[in-house]
Amino acid sequence: MIKTQKIAFYLFIIIYLVVGIYLSITTGITSDESFEQMNWEENISGIISLFNYGHYDTFLKYLDKYHGIAFHYISQPIQFLTSNYISDLNEVSDYGGLLMSKHSVVFFIYFVSGIYFYKFINKITNNLSFSILSTSLYLLYPYLFGHSFFNMKDIPFLSIWLITSYYFLNIIENIYLEKKVEFKKLFIVSLLAAYLISIRILGVLIFFQVLVSLIILFNIKNIKLKYFIKDNYKNFLIFLTLLILFVYSMNPILWLNPYEFINSINYMGNYFNNICTLTLGDCMDSLNLPSSYYFIWLFFKLPILIIAGVIVFPFVEKKIFENSINSIYYGTFCFSVSGIIFIFILFSVNIYDEIRHIMFLLPLLFLIGLTNLYYLNKKISFVLSTLTIIFFTLENISLNPYQYTWLNSFAKFTKIQKNFEIDYWGVSGKNLSQKISEYVKKNNLRNDICIYGDEFAKDYLIKHGLTCFKRYQQLDSAKIRPALAYKNLRNAKRSNPRDCNLIWDETYNYTFTSKKISVGSVWLCN
Repeated sequence: MIKTQKIAFYLFIIIYLVVGIYLSITTGITSDESFEQMNWEENISGIISLFNYGHYDTFLKYLDKYHGIAFHYISQPIQFLTSNYISDLNEVSDYGGLLMSKHSVVFFIYFVSGIYFYKFINKITNNLSFSILSTSLYLLYPYLFGHSFFNMKDIPFLSIWLITSYYFLNIIENIYLEKKVEFKKLFIVSLLAAYLISIRILGVLIFFQVLVSLIILFNIKNIKLKYFIKDNYKNFLIFLTLLILFVYSMNPILWLNPYEFINSINYMGNYFNNICTLTLGDCMDSLNLPSSYYFIWLFFKLPILIIAGVIVFPFVEKKIFENSINSIYYGTFCFSVSGIIFIFILFSVNIYDEIRHIMFLLPLLFLIGLTNLYYLNKKISFVLSTLTIIFFTLENISLNPYQYTWLNSFAKFTKIQKNFEIDYWGVSGKNLSQKISEYVKKNNLRNDICIYGDEFAKDYLIKHGLTCFKRYQQLDSAKIRPALAYKNLRNAKRSNPRDCNLIWDETYNYTFTSKKISVGSVWLCN
């Protein structure tokens, strides 16, 4: 039976990886991709200037110099090797192919995070069958599955956070078991922690999670701080030295002035992006968020199964905490999630776009919820997990390529279109551009007809001979007609363009409901 389960799981993993990579490299260009590519190019320009002239004054004047670029250390070689193929496959410009070619790297990193999710859930439940089910559920969760096709900031951060957490907790478990902490493990965890911080400076919060783990360890083993320091100060010094070395080497902004690390924390912690996110019908300002923002989005974004699992915590916590190792792992997840959300609220951190900035907490919430259900009732947890996997599979098929906009069934009782942010990354740009190209050809329109929308869509249309691209906001003052316009991203919430006729509405619907969700539209303006 166990052998059959393993074979079935390996087969699922292979199919998942192949299908996922294909979907990722055919998912459209999203709103932040050119910006992230520019961050990389600005950093490279600064490095070249530093080596050639001994300074990078121009880079220091770059507004977003504190955005981490560590993901690009992996993605850029893959982009260089595959961009031409991706460009031809999707019929986009060479630059568009360069942007889309990083998608497979994003997806692969998320796939790897699934391996560590399995390691965690198996460590706590010690049940192979449930661990396989839980990992499949995590990998098929439409919200993260959709983001894994393109989100080159939050998905790598989430994945590396989970992987780093595993190695940190493994070291703490060794300390609990009074085993020697090997240099190899210190090297790996310092490298991963530095890489996490170099993706987003928010990665420094991983040490809050480590602090939580140590407090739990001290309580379980009744360890005195002074004896702990005495026994482990060499390991700490090795780790700290390696961490500083890796953080310094991965962040070019530090090469002239290490104090920029502190500036980076201050700048990104108060990142100014005066934008509002439609949240339960209220456009909540990123610069003045109510604390309810976090809980509203978690309530509508988390699967109902996970919410139920979190709720039953009082009924199972004694069973879970009976095992000391479980207490370290599970307790770390519980107190870290609640503590980090509290820190965000306490310091009024500016966030927007749903919960993408606390997305790294979702795997921990999955681990908590699934563990709770398992310890509450094994049979029920197996049945509900299996049903959820089937449901997620149907939802992924129904929503493709807009899985990342997924909301749970509670949201379906509301007017989703009016209450929540939908396609804020602009995935619909690809399909809308295809409709524009088809319409131009079918109606023999001139190739210099102006297209009003968000600029990144031109990467799809250049190869089809179209030449005039303008911002959607310029449509109101447009004097030359006819013209074509498309609404997506946050423009989809704007009123319909004046003197224009709808020629395509890009929609999808959730499984078991006929309610259409519009993510974008194309208009002919005469």
